[in-house]
Amino acid sequence: MSDLIPVTLIPGDGIGPEIIAATLDILETIKAPFQWDKQLAGMAAVDASGDPLPQQTIDSIHKTGLALKGPLTTPVGKGFRSINVTLRKEFGLYANVRPTRTLIPGGRFENVDIVLVRENLEGFYAAMEHYIPVGDDPKAIATCTGYTSRTECRRIVKYAFDYAVKNHRKKVTLVHKANILKELCGLFLEEGRKVAKEYEGKIACEERIVDACAMELVLKPETYDVIVTTNLFGDILSDLTSGLIGGLGMPPGANIGEKAAMFEAVHGSAPDIAGKNLANPLAVLRASAMMLEYVNRADLAKRIETAIEKVVVHDKVRTKDLGGNASTSDMTAALKQAIA
Repeated sequence: MSDLIPVTLIPGDGIGPEIIAATLDILETIKAPFQWDKQLAGMAAVDASGDPLPQQTIDSIHKTGLALKGPLTTPVGKGFRSINVTLRKEFGLYANVRPTRTLIPGGRFENVDIVLVRENLEGFYAAMEHYIPVGDDPKAIATCTGYTSRTECRRIVKYAFDYAVKNHRKKVTLVHKANILKELCGLFLEEGRKVAKEYEGKIACEERIVDACAMELVLKPETYDVIVTTNLFGDILSDLTSGLIGGLGMPPGANIGEKAAMFEAVHGSAPDIAGKNLANPLAVLRASAMMLEYVNRADLAKRIETAIEKVVVHDKVRTKDLGGNASTSDMTAALKQAIA
């Protein structure tokens, strides 16, 4: 047991427990070296303890430094911050990494293979929001203060370039809005250019204004490789790139910090299909493959990705969101057979 790697496991809400169970089944098949510490967050935690992010869950991640989680539902209403944002800040998970690659041929786009690296801690998502009263209206004006720091800009761009080198990528695109937000985004672009010079001859660098990038992504996505950008733009563009390959049912997500990392399905909890054996487990399964790569078991991650390609592309075992009729358990069984 001593050679197993402790991981905090958060099944999540809605379809979360189903897709996590499918993922664990497949990870057991390949003998992944993980030891699970199951914890609660989201509505499951509210139901159990009244707290969407219990201290016990936070303590577990501090201890393990690794987490795999299903989709979470943040309770609606005042007093509850986004659980994902809270986790990112608590553990300094500064880099959000979302790879999107064409899997099923014959769709609207072919040959999409983009990795979007998003700064995770700053920008407008720091949620420094205030109301300004005017006359009798205490909420007449709403303000939000975004910020970027030189240190964080450099760190996220360097992460993107290091990722490109490690994964044999050719190009990094700096995406910004420095033509309008001359200081907020200008600092990101300034530091990005400095970092790019350090990788000259190894990794090419391009710059794109965010609106032009969005347009080009739906015209010629195959021209993009690694994209690095700030928090708000990254949140929007990462969903856009997911749409290029068929939606949120397939892309995994990673949140990386200096001392901890969290891997997740990026889609929602889909309560309307929870418990019906209809959910697509691929996003969280691919997130577990990213976690295997993170702990230097790329050999096992490759087995998962190879099995996914065989089952989904060649054998055409697909859940409803992918145009098929397979159930969650059908896909899990097919994947296990492909891996064995």
